[in-house]
Amino acid sequence: MEDNQVIITNDVANIEKLEYQRISVGHFVILSIVTFGLYELWWIYKTWQFFQDKEHTDIKPGLRALFSIIFLIPLFNKIKKLADKDANTKNYSSVLLFLGYFIVSLLSLLPDPYFLIATFSIAFLIIPFKTLNYAVDYSEDVKVIDKNKFSIRQIILLILGGFIWVLYLAGEIIK
Repeated sequence: MEDNQVIITNDVANIEKLEYQRISVGHFVILSIVTFGLYELWWIYKTWQFFQDKEHTDIKPGLRALFSIIFLIPLFNKIKKLADKDANTKNYSSVLLFLGYFIVSLLSLLPDPYFLIATFSIAFLIIPFKTLNYAVDYSEDVKVIDKNKFSIRQIILLILGGFIWVLYLAGEIIK
């Protein structure tokens, strides 16, 4: 009788999966608009962090989010590649989405109140956002955790952002 036995199983359930916390498109849009687009940077950061963990690379998600102007097209391409690997039939142009996002974001330089148009830059992130959500559903090495309710941190963001929106709108009315 041997004391040192190694048991090898072919059970996929025993493999530790990467966790991906998914929120709905509605939550994504609301958080983005209420935070004046700051949540978009958080999503970009978390998506780069997801790919860092999935691919075991030493990229710096924080720097890639901070300099998203440089790294947004590669992020869109990574998302598309992940989705294509899982037989996704959706397709988009990373360059066109980036250009739309960049141009609409530049509208934040417009005078008051026209700068608010820039909050709609979120529209150019929705397709990659949905594609990533689709792709993780079909990734065997990813455990999807659906977040159907706002987290405490998100509620705090909504309260703070809502307060800033109220102050801004009150200032506009008083003018």
